[in-house]
Amino acid sequence: MQIEIRGVEKLSFRERQVIVLKEMGHSNEQVAQKLHLSSSTVATLFNRARNKGYEVVIVVRGNLGIFGVDEEEERES
Repeated sequence: MQIEIRGVEKLSFRERQVIVLKEMGHSNEQVAQKLHLSSSTVATLFNRARNKGYEVVIVVRGNLGIFGVDEEEERES
């Protein structure tokens, strides 16, 4: 699995750091601790980044088996 952030060129360096950590599921407090910022600064940076309009796209390679049928088995049938 690969994560791609589209529109990242619109973001500042700090905004990029914050969105990567937030999109990975970290809380504001966790991000703040890791980046040596306050939680309110993290929230502000995250909101600014969202307002600038970035998009997170997940690229999945291969078969995840989400539909219950392996694509390879389906081709052989």
